[in-house]
Amino acid sequence: KIIAVMESAGALSSSGINPQEVTADILCEFLEVAFHLILYVREVYPPVVFQRRQKYNVPVQMCVHPQLNQYIQDVLYNTRLLIVKKAVEKVVLVIKSKTDQQPLERYVFNVEDPVLRSEARDDVLVQLEASLRAFLLKIAVCDAMLAPTPADGCTFSVLVYAKHSAVAGLEHDDLAKGFPWVQAEPEERDVISDPIIIPLKSVSSSLLKLQLYIEENPAKA
Repeated sequence: KIIAVMESAGALSSSGINPQEVTADILCEFLEVAFHLILYVREVYPPVVFQRRQKYNVPVQMCVHPQLNQYIQDVLYNTRLLIVKKAVEKVVLVIKSKTDQQPLERYVFNVEDPVLRSEARDDVLVQLEASLRAFLLKIAVCDAMLAPTPADGCTFSVLVYAKHSAVAGLEHDDLAKGFPWVQAEPEERDVISDPIIIPLKSVSSSLLKLQLYIEENPAKA
């Protein structure tokens, strides 16, 4: 569902509501659903730990494992604080080999500042929900475009590409819950050399500008 208070960016600003707060809420709600669906589709965890739910009027799979859910929620809660500051460039979910931790697939959610324009609230709601629904439908069938993941299993991590000054500022932010942000060293950034790029979907509205593509390791197969 789309957050009920969403209006056009101009209307939000004039009503005293921060459009960037609304953008952050919408994006993080979507990322939570997308992360769960990716982990299900790519079989990072067994199907038995997922339950069928309905989001954006489309069926999705959401994990019911408490520790995994808490990890994803903590990451996105603190990522939201950075999105509000317009400090996030991209959020990347990396699927890695369980045996050697080599990155196999990177799901890159590229975040840009939305283009402010006057739009009727109902139009924004309908168009944005349709776009987010299309993202999920693309993710649901992306396995057809990818080589299988290793039979011996995978793990995953989440990388947030953000302005260093904003991340450092969270150390003194009471809302950050003491979340342990750690700057990734170059060898920890799970970069794939000469990846196969698979574009999935993009959206540009007055509240959200987002692009999703997959970087696949050509050596995976």
